Formats: sequence, structure tokens, C-alpha cells
Amino acid sequence: MKYTLAFSFVFFLMMMSCGTSKKTKSASTVRTHTQQSMPRVEESKRYSDLEGRVYEKFEKTDLSGLSPVELYIYNFAGIAQEEMRLYGIPASITIAQGILESGSGSGNLTRKSNNHFGIKCNGWQGEKVYHDDDEAQECFRKYTDARYSFRDHSLFLFERNRYGLLFDYKSDDYKSWAKGLKKAGYATDPRYPEKLISLIERYHLYQYDKEVLEKNADLPLPKPQRYTSSNSDYYSVKRGDTLYNLSQKFNLTVEELKSINKLKNDHIQAGQELKIKK
Repeated sequence: MKYTLAFSFVFFLMMMSCGTSKKTKSASTVRTHTQQSMPRVEESKRYSDLEGRVYEKFEKTDLSGLSPVELYIYNFAGIAQEEMRLYGIPASITIAQGILESGSGSGNLTRKSNNHFGIKCNGWQGEKVYHDDDEAQECFRKYTDARYSFRDHSLFLFERNRYGLLFDYKSDDYKSWAKGLKKAGYATDPRYPEKLISLIERYHLYQYDKEVLEKNADLPLPKPQRYTSSNSDYYSVKRGDTLYNLSQKFNLTVEELKSINKLKNDHIQAGQELKIKK
């Protein structure tokens, strides 16, 4: 009887030991299998742009090895390319400006407003945030989605005569575009062009321009219509226009613009027709 009980006890311990070992091995096997089977290259996902068009984007599932700048490029290069197709602004320039002006998306203004290009209110009717810039607590535009910030950036350059010179450059001539932005007064930093060019060349951002140009080889990229005051006595206000900017554009003072249009204040809105001749 003693031998039987002893044998039973030993057998029980052996079974427990085998079971524990089996469970440990099984868990280890599952972890190894998960790591090996995890997609590490690309996974296809479908997105829609601001016009509702559906397109496919290949998205990496393991982004842990990317630097903040590389992660920014990964997240927003496709949006910049779509803006290039619609407005002719090199994607490389848009991406580099976004990196520089938003701190790769981690700047205080960008995090609280989705504003990647530091676009100020200037007649903006949407949500606003206030942030210290050239002066304390300046007004900046706030967006529900970063894509709208990219669209406003495109419109900002495309619809203003002062940036018309940019569209005379080739769409893959990022150096001329970078220098042209400074020439047109986009930034006050004397090294702004060099900073953009450095980012473009370090991260090979020009490849995104090349992709767009290759796909649109039979369809030229859009260019803005140049406005000349001889064409009309009136100007249709665009989003982002202010009386001050228009006064500079048409060689008038703000008070002259208000007087000939019988404006009681400085408020103007998109679509409004303004007389721009005395």
C-alpha cells in the first residue's frame, strides 16, 4: 500500500512537471510565432481625400524604428502629393515646410490646432487658437484635421499674386521654389531656403515630386491665373485675403479700399466683389 501511494505521488509530480513545461513552451512558441508573422513591410488601407475620392495607401505596421521626421514624412507625404496634383506646388516643398514649421508635427501650435504651416487668422471664420509668435498671443487658424491645413497652405500660395512667380519654375526645381518663397516674402529667416533644401536632400523628398510627375506625364499640373488690374475694375475676394494684403496688391491704401467700397470696417469675406480702382 505504501509503495502504491508513493508511486502514485511520484507519477502525479511527473505529470504536473510535464504540464507546466508544456504550458511554458507553448506560450513561448506563440510569442515567437506572433513576432515572425507580424507584417513588417506594408499593409494596404483605403482613404478618401478632401474631395471624397477614394485612394489606396500602403501603410507600414511597424513604425518604431522611424525618427520623428521620417514618421512625419510617412504620415503626410501622400497628402502633399495630392496637393501637388491639384495645385502644382512641389510635394517636396510642402513636406519640408511642414517639417520645419510644425516641428515635425510636435510643435505646440500644431498639437493644439492641426495647423502645420503657422497660417494666421487674417479674416478666418473658423475655429481659432492664440499662440505667441512674432507678438504675444497672435491668432492662428485651427483645423479639425491636418489635411485641411495642407489645403489652406496650397490655397495660400496658389491664390495670391505675390507667389505667382513660383509657378514659373519647373515643378521638380525645388531649389528655385525654396529661394522663390523667400523672395516672395513667405519667411523672414534669411536661411529659410537653405533649411528647406537641406531637408529635401537629406530625406530625398524630391522622389515624391518625381512620382507625381511620372503619373501626370500627359496632364500638366495646374497654374494660377495671373490677375492684372487692367482686366477688371473688380476683384473677387479669396479665402485668406485681407484688406491690407489687397491694398499692397493693387497699390491702394486700406482706407482707399474701404472708401471706394463703402466699407464700415475691415471685415471682408470670400466671394465678395471689391472695386479696386479709384
